Amino acid sequence: MIPAAKYGKMNRNRESLQVTENEKKIFNALKLIWEGILNIRVQQNTDFFATGAGSMDVVRLVEEIKDNLKITIMNEDLFMATTFKEFGEMVILKSRGDIAKKEVKHAYIKLYVNNMDVSFPHQLFINGEFVDSESGAVLESVNPSDESVICQVQQASAADVHKAVQAAKMAFENGEWSKMNARDRGLIMYRLADLLEEHKEELATIESIDSGAVYTLALKTHIGMSIETWRYFAGWCDKIHGSTIPINHARPNRNLTFTKKEPVGVCGLVIPWNYPLMMLSWKMAPCLAAGNTVVMKPAQVSPLTALKFAELSVKAGFPPGVINILPGSGSETGSAIASHPDIRKLGFTGSTGVGQVIMRSCADSNLKKVSLELGGKSPLIIFDDCDLDRAVRMGKNGVFFNKGENCIAAGRLFVESSIHDEFVKRVIERTRKLVIGDPLKRNTQHGPQNHKEHLEKLMEFCAIGVKEGAKLECGGKRVDRAGYFFEPTVFTNVEDDMYIAREESFGPIMVISKFPSGDMDAVIRRANNTEFGLASGVFTQDINRALHVAEKIDAGTVFVNTYNKTDVAAPFGGFKQSGFGKDLGEEALNEYMKIKCVTLEY
Repeated sequence: MIPAAKYGKMNRNRESLQVTENEKKIFNALKLIWEGILNIRVQQNTDFFATGAGSMDVVRLVEEIKDNLKITIMNEDLFMATTFKEFGEMVILKSRGDIAKKEVKHAYIKLYVNNMDVSFPHQLFINGEFVDSESGAVLESVNPSDESVICQVQQASAADVHKAVQAAKMAFENGEWSKMNARDRGLIMYRLADLLEEHKEELATIESIDSGAVYTLALKTHIGMSIETWRYFAGWCDKIHGSTIPINHARPNRNLTFTKKEPVGVCGLVIPWNYPLMMLSWKMAPCLAAGNTVVMKPAQVSPLTALKFAELSVKAGFPPGVINILPGSGSETGSAIASHPDIRKLGFTGSTGVGQVIMRSCADSNLKKVSLELGGKSPLIIFDDCDLDRAVRMGKNGVFFNKGENCIAAGRLFVESSIHDEFVKRVIERTRKLVIGDPLKRNTQHGPQNHKEHLEKLMEFCAIGVKEGAKLECGGKRVDRAGYFFEPTVFTNVEDDMYIAREESFGPIMVISKFPSGDMDAVIRRANNTEFGLASGVFTQDINRALHVAEKIDAGTVFVNTYNKTDVAAPFGGFKQSGFGKDLGEEALNEYMKIKCVTLEY
C-alpha cells in the first residue's frame, strides 16, 4: 500500500516488501486475476487503467479478489495503487491487517489536556507531507487561558507558498483528483467527515486551548458545524451540472448550446482566528466539491486545528497536492497567496481593511476571482410588541456568543423607548450571571479572548465609549486573573455619531441605542446608516412589520425573532463593505466554478 502522502512520487530508496511463501501465492493469484480481466501479460509496472480498463473491470477485480482470496478491498484502493506491484503490496498489507496501522509520518506535539491525550502536527503541510519552512522561521502558539506557549509552529515564507501552489497546480492539472469521478471525490469527503467526527473531542480540545473557545461550544459549533459542512458539500459533488440553451439555428443547419460548470483551478483560502476549523470547512468544502485544489493559510494565532485537519485529510485519502496548509503571517504568507499568478481564486474572511488590500493584490497579480467576507456592525431592532424574555435572551447571545468574536454579532441594538429601560435591566442581570473562566470546564459560558492584541483593542474600544459619553452599565475591563479574559460589557445612551456606534468591536461589548415608539422607518434608516451589511435582526410579533424590515434592511442575512441561526444549507455573506460572495449553501459552489458555454452545429 502506498501511503497517500507518497502517492505519485518516486521513492528509489523504498525498501521492498518482504513476503512469505503463502504471500507469494497471493501475488501469483492476483496476477492471474489481472491477466484474466485485462487480457494481456501483466508485468510489475503494468498500470491497470493505462491498459484501457474501465469501471466494470474495477468492480470485477474487487469481487474476484474477495471470492478467490477472501480479502476485501475497496474501489478506491485501486485508485491509490494502480500498478500491479503497488497493488499487490497493498493487498498483502491488507491481508496482514497492516493497512489499519497507516499513519502520516511527521513530528507530533503530544499533550494530556481535558482528561485526554491529544496530538497534532506543527509543520507546514505541502504536497501530502509535513515539512519545515524553507526559512526555518516559527510562530508561537499561545494558550489564551493562561498565556502559556503551547508549541512552536513552522511559519511559511513566500518560497513555501510557491512550492505549495506548484503542488496544487500539478494535482489539479495532472493528478488523480482531476481524473476522479465526482462521486468518488464525494466519498473521500464523506470519509473525512467521519474522521472529523471520530476525533471531535480531540479537535474541540485543540480548538479550545488554541483559540480560547469554550469546549462545549467548540464541540457543538466549531467542530459540529464543520462536520455538517463536509457532509453537505460531499453530497453536492455529483450534482453540479450545466444546462442546455435554445438558441437561434443557423439554417438549414441546427445548433445545440450547453453550459458546463468547471472548477477554476488552484484556489487560495485565507481564514480568520475566531472559528479556525469551521471557517476552514466553510470555504474548503465547497472548493473541493467543485473539483479544485487548495492552498490555505490558517490564522497566525490559531493554526493548530488546521494542521490536525491536514493529518486527517491524508487518512481520508486525499491525493497529495489537493490540500496544502501553510501557517504564517498575513503580511508574508497571506500576501504571497493573494498575489501568486497561478492561483485563480481567492476566498478571504477577515477585516474590511485587509480585504481591500487583498482585493487590490488579486487585481494587480492576475485578476483572480475573489470572494470576501469582511467586517460587520449588524443592527438588531427590538420593537415593543416582542416577546421580551426571548428578545433579551437572544440579544445577549447575539452579542456574547463565542466571546463576541463572531462576524455576525449584533453590533448595535436599537430598542424601542417604551421597553428600553426594562430591556436594559434584564440584559444586565443576565450578563452579570455569565460564568467566566477556564474554557475546558463544562460550566464555563465565557472564555478568554483569542489573543493579547485583541484584548487590548477591546479595552481601548471601551475607553473611547466612556470618553464620548456613552454610559457603561457593566463590564468594560480585563478580568483580574491570568489569561486574556475580558468582562462582558453593556453600553447604553449610545448616539449614532459615536465611535462605538460606528465601528466593530469584535468582542463581548453590547451597544444599546433607543428609538422613539412607532418610528419604524426612522430606525431602519439608522440601522442602514453604516458601510457594513453582513447581518441584521428584528424582534416583533407583527409579521407585516417583520417582513417590511427584512425587505428594507441592507444586509445579507436577516434574522426574525432569532439570532445567530446559521445552517450549512443557507447562503451566508454580506453587502457593501462587508464583502461579496457566499459561503454555505448551493450558492457557495458558484464561488469556486467557472461556466463554459459550448455551441455546436449539425
